[in-house]
Parts: sequence; structure tokens; C-alpha cells
Amino acid sequence: MTIAEKIISHHAGKEARAGELVVAEVDFIMGQDGTSPLAIQAFREMGGSRVLHPDKVALVIDHGAPSPVEGISNLQALMRDFAAAQGVRLYDVGWGVCHCLLPEQGHVAPGDLVVGADSHTTTYGAINAFSTGVGSTDLAAAMLTGKLWFKVPATMRLELRGRLGKGVYSKDVALFLAGELTADGATYLALEYGGEVISSLSVEARFTISNMAVEVGAKAGLMEADEKVMEYVRGRVRRAFQPAFPDPDAEYLEVREYDLSDLVPMVAVPHRVDQVKPVEEVEGTEIQQAVLGTCTNGRLEDLEVAAGILAGKKVHSGVRLVIAPASREVLLEGMRRGVIQALVEAGGALLTPGCGPCVGTHGGIPADGEVVISTANRNFKGRMGNANAFIYLASPATVAASALEGKITDPRRRLR
Repeated sequence: MTIAEKIISHHAGKEARAGELVVAEVDFIMGQDGTSPLAIQAFREMGGSRVLHPDKVALVIDHGAPSPVEGISNLQALMRDFAAAQGVRLYDVGWGVCHCLLPEQGHVAPGDLVVGADSHTTTYGAINAFSTGVGSTDLAAAMLTGKLWFKVPATMRLELRGRLGKGVYSKDVALFLAGELTADGATYLALEYGGEVISSLSVEARFTISNMAVEVGAKAGLMEADEKVMEYVRGRVRRAFQPAFPDPDAEYLEVREYDLSDLVPMVAVPHRVDQVKPVEEVEGTEIQQAVLGTCTNGRLEDLEVAAGILAGKKVHSGVRLVIAPASREVLLEGMRRGVIQALVEAGGALLTPGCGPCVGTHGGIPADGEVVISTANRNFKGRMGNANAFIYLASPATVAASALEGKITDPRRRLR
């Protein structure tokens, strides 16, 4: 069996193979401020009076944090009232992005089955959880019953061989895979990542790759629980858990192998995540805004990479550098280490920990015709709140180097 089949089987209480429909117990449930109000409404329409397992639910205010308009303020007030009445955990303004918070705060463990009303819930696959995005109605059903139905996905195994070169990061791997698989190349599949590239990466870096599994249509982006993962969860998770490993004779829909030894920094160009090019092909494109942050690359390691390039320098006069740490913990540790100071002194504008400009509701909406280079996961037309802007996606190193030059720049030119 694959990792996906093992986790779902364990939670369904019976053997579950690819293609089967099962009802399974979930370990954790998450909603954010863009989806939770609808889930609360659906919960009430279903006749719900009490959340079955309040300790297994978290609501996170991160997409419009702090609220930019009256309507969003009222929806967030609804979430606060519901959380207080039901006794569920609420992460209010300033805590950070849901997909950084859940593993950081110990809510997700290896072998877990997790659902979240946000497509990038696939992020937690990096620590061996089958985690997937669901709609608000499904979220309501999970809060009411503690269970949800699943169609067990077939699995595509990705063996990532070789060693990443200087200036090449996990974001470049994720973008490369998006280009190779295409935006719908893994629709409703579970991706299972392995190989020495994955084992060489930190857990923070692995989150970036699992986060973008959904960008190729995948239901989950799973990795094995090696010693790095176990070390990450030991100080965070305070309950029993059971990691899942693929069997040597696991049945995969397909196995693909890539040698990434010669991979270069990659950039996704407007307006598709899978429209990916080596940085050399877009180098010199003028930019007006650079964004560091989001659930993809707003963790401490990401900010440290950017600070290593920006420290002691100044952002180009024609560029706005927007920084949104992924969580309060990231912000505080970044302050202690001098990372935040280096970024702000370079000319960066610091936002409240949260989604920042990514969702396009506040905190850095570009003007018509402006070009943005971002560490986010999506560059669809209008993604950042303006359909007349152009969004390029890249690693924190590429974004930082580009902010210095005022144009898309190969980060290897700026690395010591």
C-alpha cells in the first residue's frame, strides 16, 4: 500500500484501496476567514448545535488580517462568537497563516488525516499527514460528526534525485514540478515524494513542496516521516501518533524520476503556475513590487535566505518590498536573530503575520500594469487583487535579488 492508502485505511477502520469510497475519522479540522463563515452557516443549517470534538478544530483569521473592510470585520466577528460558544481554538489576527500555524502549534502529526477549508491544506503532507482541502459544507459536516467521506486517491510517486546546486531551493523544485506535471497533471492523485533531494531538505523547505502539490491538481502531497520530521514534531505534538510508510511493493499509478543536480532557479510567469522558465529566460524584466511571505515561503528559513542577500543593502528605488511573516513565532524569532531588522533596514515594509498580499484583499494590491515577483504559490490573473497586474513566482532568494536590482535577477549573482 501507498502512504495515502495506509493513512486512510487506518482512519476508516478497514483496508481502503485507490478508487474506493470510505467514511473516515479525521484528526484535525481547520477553517480560515474566507471559508469558515460559510461553514458556520452550513453547520447551523444541518441542525448542528455542538461541535463533536472542539479540541480537534481550529479557526484561523489570516486572509484579511487585520480586516480591511466592514463586511470582513463582521464575518470575523461571527467566527469569534462561534469559537467562543463551541470551545474551539481561534487563532485571531496576528497569529499568522493557517498552514504555518497548524504544524507549528502541534495540531498535525505524522500519519494524521486532516481536512481544511483551504486548498493549500496539502502543506502538512511534508510531515507525513494526509491533509487535503475541502469545501465549507464538508467542513461543517466534519465539525458535526468528526468524520468525512473520501475517495481514496491513486498515487504518483516522484523520485527526486541528485543534489541541489547553489542558489537553488525547494521553491525551485516545486516550480519545476509544476512545469513538468502541468496544472492538471495530477488531478485527484496523491503525490508521494522521495529521493535524496527530499531527504536533504529541512522540514521547513519540504512544506513548500507539499504546499504546491495542489497546483498540479493533487489531493495530497506526502513525504515519509524521517528523523528530521520526527525531530520537528517531538517538541510540538503532545499525543500519540502513527507514521505511515509505503510498502516496498506499493502499487503506484505512475513513478517518475528526476535528477535535479542541474536544476537552476525557476520562475513561473503570468498567468499560470505551470508556465515555468529558468530565471535566465526572464532575467531583466522590470518589477515594481516584491513579496516575501505566504504559506509557501513565509517561514523563518525563507526570510533568512532573503536577509542574507539584502543585509546591508537597499532595495531598488523603484521597488516596494512587502514582507509578511508566516506566523507570530516566525516574526519573533526573526526579530531575535536580526533577520527582520535586516529586511526592514533594506527598505522592506513589514505586515502583520498572515496571508498578506497573496489573496488580494489588502496589504499590497498592485496597480494596473505593475509587475510583481512573489514567493506565493499562485499567479492567476487577478490573484493579488488586480486583473491588470502581472505576477511572477520565485524563491525567496530570487525575490530578494530582484528587489535589489529592480528587475528579475538570478540570485546566484548575489549569493556570497
